[in-house]
Amino acid sequence: MRSIVPYLVLCSALMPLVPAVAKPMEGLYRVREPFSAQEPNAHDEGLRRAFDTLVLRLTGNPDAATSPALASLRSNPQQLITQYGVENDILMVEFDPATVQRSLRQAGMGTWGAERPSLLTWWLSESSQGTQLAGDDQESGNLLRTAAQYRGLPLLLPLADLDEQLAVTPEVVQTGNVGVLREASSRYDANALLAVAAREAETGGWQATWQLWLANKEGKGEVSAANPQALADAVMVAVNGYLAPQFVARPEATQALRLEVRGANISRFAELDRLLEPMNGELIVVEGDRLVYRLQANPEQLRTQLAMARLQEVPAPPPPPPAQQAPTVNASGQPVAAPLPPPSEGTGTLLHYRW
Repeated sequence: MRSIVPYLVLCSALMPLVPAVAKPMEGLYRVREPFSAQEPNAHDEGLRRAFDTLVLRLTGNPDAATSPALASLRSNPQQLITQYGVENDILMVEFDPATVQRSLRQAGMGTWGAERPSLLTWWLSESSQGTQLAGDDQESGNLLRTAAQYRGLPLLLPLADLDEQLAVTPEVVQTGNVGVLREASSRYDANALLAVAAREAETGGWQATWQLWLANKEGKGEVSAANPQALADAVMVAVNGYLAPQFVARPEATQALRLEVRGANISRFAELDRLLEPMNGELIVVEGDRLVYRLQANPEQLRTQLAMARLQEVPAPPPPPPAQQAPTVNASGQPVAAPLPPPSEGTGTLLHYRW
């Protein structure tokens, strides 16, 4: 259990609060699958499908669930499940997060946690009926939200009002004009931008190109599917597969690090503490608005996570000049032992960040 002392010390240095940006993905361990009681072994097959869906959410690897390392879990996923039931031809499965994480680690699988970048999604669809920008309160928006939730992605949608429809044109989305997209996105609070140009193919079916911007990284791809619902799912699978390697914690790729962050307040501390928890982040120093953590992480993955929280890496401050102290003597003029140096802040590469 973590000590409560650093929390109390930080509370005493309270600064004005700001809203946290990154938030945990809700319902990450809750899976909903279509269910038909007429199918042979319907419950067993449904639970296996739910297991496959969860493993893809956590690893980003479409082949992970069927790997030999997970064969025993896949054949009997009930050992990972707290409850399940059927309602309106939907199988609803609730997995236990701690048991799942422990089981995947024992199988050598790296996973990424519930702290995931929120994706502001500009989705433009072109069909024989015209062009439509998916908005927050539209039917197409509900379809996209369902697909994103199913694949474990926090999705945000724009209002798609007249100003946005005039600004975010098919040309802007197809060419990935990130300048225009960032300007249109300035009214929203998101970690990443996702632009999708979807079109109905002349020969039938649907195709889409997608581009994603997260901090200083950019990804892109193309997918195709039989209908808009399957297309939305294909895009979310591809985006999950692109993002996961940037966040998946693999023990063999980690090293001992120390992280110094300046400009903290209560709200920021809570966000940072949550973000570093999967890396065994341990708060070891609190000095005013300065925090120092000890953790085990991949440096590049840590940098990606911190960029998501809008922290900026800064150069290391210059070391203080050595103190010139006269020898310490007692009342009789005899020298005494020098005072002990301040406690060490630990070992490991030290990274410097600030808000």
